[in-house]
Amino acid sequence: MAERILVIEDEQRIADFLKRGLTYEGFQVDVRKDGESGLKAARDTPPDLVILDIMLPGLDGYEVCRRLRAGGSISILMLTAKDSVSDRVKGFDAGADDYVVKPFAFEELIARVRALLRRSRVTEDTILHFADLVLNVSTREVNRGTRKIDLTTKEFDLLHFFLRHPRQVLSREMIYDRIWGYDFGGESNILEVYIRYLRTKLETGDESRLIQTVRGVGYALREE
Repeated sequence: MAERILVIEDEQRIADFLKRGLTYEGFQVDVRKDGESGLKAARDTPPDLVILDIMLPGLDGYEVCRRLRAGGSISILMLTAKDSVSDRVKGFDAGADDYVVKPFAFEELIARVRALLRRSRVTEDTILHFADLVLNVSTREVNRGTRKIDLTTKEFDLLHFFLRHPRQVLSREMIYDRIWGYDFGGESNILEVYIRYLRTKLETGDESRLIQTVRGVGYALREE
């Protein structure tokens, strides 16, 4: 059965281009031109993936993304002309799984779409442990000891990746490829931003550091 993709895009030319290309690739494609109707379509018939523009009439893409994420674990690919690191961080914090900047090559977009769909089909252990840290993949809950930790989608994905590879040194390139799907470029500090977010939430009071910096290489989940 063909996987379903919902495109929420108000620019007719891009919406038509995406529908033609994705249909040719074998997907079932539905298009909506504003946030409200896109949300309704996603709730009425949940798709396998949403391609979501940020600049929409009515509800903008960030708010649509937040509401979609609150309603379940649907894969969300943001499509936008906004290209700064702060814009990308805002999109990921809203719950996006990936981010494509206009203008884009269709070959790149389809590769991202397939990667997100593969990721959503992967089955794995439900509960992951390291030291006093516990992550529940199904409920997306995280606890350190008895303390519950609330994480954004990207923070959760990053911590999940560390927990799948405990005590291993993970290079910056490997983390970028797995969590963001592509390299932001050597000058980007988005990884450092998210490591800082995670450490702030994981370490309160006298709790020990679990995510260690390996200078010149990347990071590792290990006890001090």
